[in-house]
Amino acid sequence: MYKNASIPDFFKVLFILSLIITGCKNETQEDPGNDKKPERPNIVFIMTDDHAAQAISAYGHPVSQLAPTPNIDRIANNGAKFQNNFCTNSICGPSRAVILTGKFSHINGFRMNGEVFDGSQPTLPKFLKKEGYQTAIVGKWHLHGQPQGFDYWNILNDQGNYYNPEFIHQNDTTIVNGYATDIITDMGLDWLKSNRNKDEPFFLMVHHKAPHRNWMPPIRHINTYDSVTFPLPDTYFSKHEGQVASQQQLQTIYEDMYEGHDLKMTVSKGSDSLRHNPWTSDFDRMTAEQRKAWNDAYRPKNDAFHDKNLSGRELAEWKGQRYLRDYMGTVQAVDEGVGKILDYLEEQGLTENTIIVYTTDQGFYLGEKGFFDKRFMYEESLAMPLMIQYPPMVEKGTIIDALTQNLDFAPTFLDFAGAEIPEAMQGKSLKPLLTGTNEGEFRDAVYYHYYDFPAFHMVKRHYGVRTERYKLIHFYDDIDEWELYDLEKDPKEVNNLYNNPEYAEIQENLHAELKELQEKYEVTEEEFQTTPKEKVDQAYRNFARLAGENPETYPEEKSLEVD
Repeated sequence: MYKNASIPDFFKVLFILSLIITGCKNETQEDPGNDKKPERPNIVFIMTDDHAAQAISAYGHPVSQLAPTPNIDRIANNGAKFQNNFCTNSICGPSRAVILTGKFSHINGFRMNGEVFDGSQPTLPKFLKKEGYQTAIVGKWHLHGQPQGFDYWNILNDQGNYYNPEFIHQNDTTIVNGYATDIITDMGLDWLKSNRNKDEPFFLMVHHKAPHRNWMPPIRHINTYDSVTFPLPDTYFSKHEGQVASQQQLQTIYEDMYEGHDLKMTVSKGSDSLRHNPWTSDFDRMTAEQRKAWNDAYRPKNDAFHDKNLSGRELAEWKGQRYLRDYMGTVQAVDEGVGKILDYLEEQGLTENTIIVYTTDQGFYLGEKGFFDKRFMYEESLAMPLMIQYPPMVEKGTIIDALTQNLDFAPTFLDFAGAEIPEAMQGKSLKPLLTGTNEGEFRDAVYYHYYDFPAFHMVKRHYGVRTERYKLIHFYDDIDEWELYDLEKDPKEVNNLYNNPEYAEIQENLHAELKELQEKYEVTEEEFQTTPKEKVDQAYRNFARLAGENPETYPEEKSLEVD
């Protein structure tokens, strides 16, 4: 090639080529002298307690359109919204244990509230700490014992109270004056502003009590929705035909809510004394100023209720409205708190490299089937709202329809942090879904298992499988009942198709799918133990006493006539 070139010309060519090559390297490679790892994302994980997707306006339910949540919606608008995200066990403590471990309840050992979580086991914050993350949690813990794996924690004592709650930090328990949601928001912000090391990535969990029972709004929102008439579900007065477990539950709004504690109803016109209120501390802990403002806000509408002298169906509908107005009032304070955190992250230039998550520990009923609470494998209880934003990798307005679970949260955060996902974790990383790199079907079915019986609301133990279209459930404690639903034709799950000849093949396939999932997730016979009848009967009597009723009348059919 260089046959006719002189030797000096040859070296000139080599010199020019070396400059070109060096220039190309500088354009595509980092300076070897500045050999840094790629910047790892911060993670802000905001979780509420019992926040129904129906009460988040990004999900479009009619209730939420009358009480929008613009700040929570910001996360969905700026990132991804999950349409089919489900819990593995719809109750507070167990859901939190699943999120921390990435393992089902029977593997992480925390099946029901009242058990003790083994904090010594491997957990998400421990893995992130090994990767150089600062870790912190503020708000609700509800797993007994002190949090492990966190550099900083300040947690509610047990379930916590809405007004002037107790917080535990290290070995000190302190009453913090104020409203729980506002306090927890401020604690999260204080940690971000004052406690974090700005040279290290961080993982912050902000865990709210709201909107858990008994739905006490902040004083500023007690009357926010008084003029709003929320739509009650058309299944509000369901008779639960073909659904034995639903017939025997104790979580119907107009039959099982405590009129004083839950619905803030008073004994008579002109009085501020509450009707049945077995847990007086929620109100007694208020300061005189708080209680005066509370009574001044509730008295006029309680007096108006007494003037109406409602009964039967009208009374049941009134209770539904009182419940929704209080519930949405608590949600408004959460939305305001989310807005404060988002604003701070934006002001500090942290949004670009922070994964921001909004979710809750399980779904919740807003009157569907007449219910409040959760526990059942029906959609309102099973489905968990989930929104995630992370600008570098998640496109705005992304909608994810794949079947996902809270089981997947821990693997996802480890994946984004560049950490190895432990083989013992039973979930899957959501990163491919969020970044649009997932190939094929993410998951064809989810497994669910609820254990907490006999307990509050007396929802039977049950397990089941949900596919994209169908759901199979087995209620198995003091009853032995199967239910099958075609979610495409019957999204409200009112028509039990089990043993319907037209669905015989589908039923057989679902049983096979269920067995396969139980084998995959190492579900043993131990998980199907039942409760002695005398213990179940005693539980019914105990809950009758707590409700202020005659314990000898339980169990029996519900007495309120609403037709």
